[in-house]
Amino acid sequence: MDEETYSPDRPADGRVVCARCGTAADGDTAPPTWLCSMEDGRRLHFCEDCARLHIRAIESRLDSLWW
Repeated sequence: MDEETYSPDRPADGRVVCARCGTAADGDTAPPTWLCSMEDGRRLHFCEDCARLHIRAIESRLDSLWW
């Protein structure tokens, strides 16, 4: 197939988007305050607010589906 595909955590325009709330980051990289997680072979980004809200689940290494 010749068509390009994009992962669900990154829209076609290249912005980084929070996998929990959908907040888009400014620019094409995640800010240093955002969290990056590998789940089921996918890279997920979480904004600062979502990361703070679910910090205990993150530290317990629960998949984001459990939050």
